[in-house]
Amino acid sequence: MTCHIVTFDVKNDDSRGSIYERLKSYGTYCPIHDNCWAIVTDQTAVMVRDHLMEIIESPDKIFVIKSGIESAWSSTYGQGNVDWLKEKL
Repeated sequence: MTCHIVTFDVKNDDSRGSIYERLKSYGTYCPIHDNCWAIVTDQTAVMVRDHLMEIIESPDKIFVIKSGIESAWSSTYGQGNVDWLKEKL
């Protein structure tokens, strides 16, 4: 299982809600901010991207990257998210 960072830029609020639900379907996830989430999956970045592309429209954008070995952040959604990120990234 690998942690991936998923960022997205969508114009439609319905698309945003659909992306949230699809990201939650991975089971192990953490919202970093409105348009950036971390998920844990055994899928590749390409597979995650393709799974999300099924529900968004052009010109919406998706970016998926396998997390690396170093990270830093400021102002997440709370201590629970900070703890999750420290453990999974």
